[in-house]
Amino acid sequence: MEFRHLGRSGLLVSEISYGNWITHGSQVEEEAATACVRAALDTGITTFDTADVYAGTKAEEVLGRALKGERREGLEIFTKVFWPTGPGRNDRGLSRKHIMESINGSLRRLQTDHVDLYQAHRYDYSTPLEETMEAFADIVHSGKAHYIGVSEWKASQIREAHALARELRIPLVSNQPQYSMLWRVIEAEVIPTSEELGVGQIVWSPMAQGVLSGKYLPGQPPPAGSRATDEKSGAGFIARFMTDEVLTRVQRLKPLAEQAGLTMPQLAIAWVLQNPNVSSAIIGASRPEQVHDNVKAAGVKLDADLLKAIDEIVEPITERDPAKTESPAQRP
Repeated sequence: MEFRHLGRSGLLVSEISYGNWITHGSQVEEEAATACVRAALDTGITTFDTADVYAGTKAEEVLGRALKGERREGLEIFTKVFWPTGPGRNDRGLSRKHIMESINGSLRRLQTDHVDLYQAHRYDYSTPLEETMEAFADIVHSGKAHYIGVSEWKASQIREAHALARELRIPLVSNQPQYSMLWRVIEAEVIPTSEELGVGQIVWSPMAQGVLSGKYLPGQPPPAGSRATDEKSGAGFIARFMTDEVLTRVQRLKPLAEQAGLTMPQLAIAWVLQNPNVSSAIIGASRPEQVHDNVKAAGVKLDADLLKAIDEIVEPITERDPAKTESPAQRP
């Protein structure tokens, strides 16, 4: 495993981090989820990402149990706040009330007294940013979180939050966006702003919800049991990539992966790690062998000719519109 600084901070994170968005507590049984966490630890992953909303708070509980007994100082545990975690009007968003209640709930479920990174899961247009950042400052100053991050925020929002964070003397060090060969909306604005401010990217879905694995074939139904067939495990997210044009072009990447001595998933993960502003790429898994395969992308260097060949294949199907980085206009 290779390690990188999270943004311009002193915190080192594993190049590949383990996330449990749509697996733990929902898609796979806890025994299998724990086996995947053990596989991650065995391969050198030290960075684990979750959120209070995943599987209706169950994902944090599963991760907490799976990591119990590990040396806490040797781990980087990340979680998030924003999406609804209860039926009440204040069980959501980035108000001071919800943030303060949510951090306590997350720590209890994760069985730890602090998280290394606490992230705003989306931007909250219904709450003054000053209120949100002051609540985050109190959490950092109380020792419940070491660093602050955001997820899927626009460049202008990151800039404004970063300025407030400096005034409040707290380290806003990261953004967690979707990023892959097919989804490059952060390249035009978010990445240049982040590089200027010292904010690193912790990217999710480097395999475009599994499409870049190459297992989905044009003109054929999705394999039984795959994400594209499971409404609970992200079928809605993957739908935008499930066109014959996209799937046909993805199949053209296979010879390039073979020439590089990589599997298709390894190529996709290695590709996002070529961006110097990417601190870590999040992988998920339902089986330990997926973890063992994917981590082989760590430390891989793709040469310029290979990167050019990839671009030539995927350019017609690549989404680059920075406006696609967005948060709900109202609290969820």
